[in-house]
Amino acid sequence: MELLLPFILLIGVMLLMTRSAKNKQRQAMEMRNSMEPGTGVRTIGGLYAMVVEVREDSVLLESEDGSQLLFAKNAIGAVLEPEEYERILSGDEAYDAEDTPVVPDDASSLTGTDDERDASDERRVGLEKDGDAEPADKPESTESQDAPSGSEDTRSQGSARDGENGSKP
Repeated sequence: MELLLPFILLIGVMLLMTRSAKNKQRQAMEMRNSMEPGTGVRTIGGLYAMVVEVREDSVLLESEDGSQLLFAKNAIGAVLEPEEYERILSGDEAYDAEDTPVVPDDASSLTGTDDERDASDERRVGLEKDGDAEPADKPESTESQDAPSGSEDTRSQGSARDGENGSKP
């Protein structure tokens, strides 16, 4: 009995998934069958057009420039409401300026208060270069100061064993 439980569960999940897929197909079919001349649609390729004629397996669409195109019904991605279709064709925004959600550039504005953010702005270190000028306190070259006077290989100085860095003793 314990061996049958996983198989029963797997079959149940598969039935639920196929039922869900069938429901989506049915809804898409109903949406495509609801098209009639004068309806605005969006194809799966992103073309917005007006339905001119609905045929058995195809639909004749008229684009904004007046050209007529024949598409398979399966190529219709969405049937649009008249207001939505007009808004898209006119180029109006979906939201008013005050209703548009504000999305921050980074997550730092989502955490902490304004005072904490102002304090963190003061602690930031500027990494920008100031033209071609070099800082006055920068040493000329650290290699000449650190280099040993002998002919010894400097790569092997810090190694604990001979030959660690590919050098020979």
